[in-house]
Amino acid sequence: MILIHTPSPKEVSAYLELFRAAMPEEAFTDLEHADLSAVRHLVTWGLPDDLLADMPKLEALFALGAGVDKLMSRPDLPADLPVYRLLDGGMAAQMAEYVRYGVLGYQRNMDLYRRQQAEGQWRKLAPRLPGDIRVGVLGLGEIGAAVARALAADGYRVSGWSRSAKTVEHVRCLHGGGGLEQILADSQVLACVLPSTPETRGLLSAERLTRLPQGALVINAGRGDLLDLDALLELLDSDHLRGAQLDVFPEEPLPATHPLWRHPAVAITPHVAAITLRQPSVEQIVSKLRLLAAGQAPAGLVRRVQGY
Repeated sequence: MILIHTPSPKEVSAYLELFRAAMPEEAFTDLEHADLSAVRHLVTWGLPDDLLADMPKLEALFALGAGVDKLMSRPDLPADLPVYRLLDGGMAAQMAEYVRYGVLGYQRNMDLYRRQQAEGQWRKLAPRLPGDIRVGVLGLGEIGAAVARALAADGYRVSGWSRSAKTVEHVRCLHGGGGLEQILADSQVLACVLPSTPETRGLLSAERLTRLPQGALVINAGRGDLLDLDALLELLDSDHLRGAQLDVFPEEPLPATHPLWRHPAVAITPHVAAITLRQPSVEQIVSKLRLLAAGQAPAGLVRRVQGY
């Protein structure tokens, strides 16, 4: 038996229909109708507390997302339970669009024109070509590499950073502590698509943000705990940073009283940069289930120590 669960009953129903059509030989069910003692696989996002203890035959958990920090932080998650994450699920193209939007707006000065509009100013700014803009992408996994490739294809000068060495065509790839310092110093636009792990939490601290060039733009579409918001506000107010495009926050929803909402140099979106698409997600998870049934190892197994 395979249990499908999300906080939305309507979404569960939609997923059940897709899973049953894609894998009719398996029994898919929801939480209301499940015999928890017989559940072997769990496909979930937003799991109720203590539910895992009621599934003694559980063999694997499949996350309906690329980020698994909330699942991995659960105290009831068995240490030996394999957890598989989505490697894309239709999110890479969306993330590339989100970052491209911010980079293009920076290149064409659209953010500055919006601020001029609010002040009733009619003033033309000097145009720039894509090749004039240096973009740094933090995170070169499946999604980050797709973002970096898309920006490079647009003609931007793209560098990418990862914890360990990576290779992405047409992208200057940096890694480790030295690579991080270099990409910060070089990036007129810094786009963060990193997951939340013990190594990435607080990565964009006050000290590191000050290493960005004067007039840089910060885009955070990874996880909210990567970025020091107080330090970001100080650097925006001092005009060291030109702007920020933020999709994720340490606390979501972002409290209505937070000063970021009203800052003229900040664009906020409600965690929508890359939303899991049902059909490709179902296809990917079904493929993993079939590989497991055949005794093979699917891609996307979460490494507990690294957190992704």
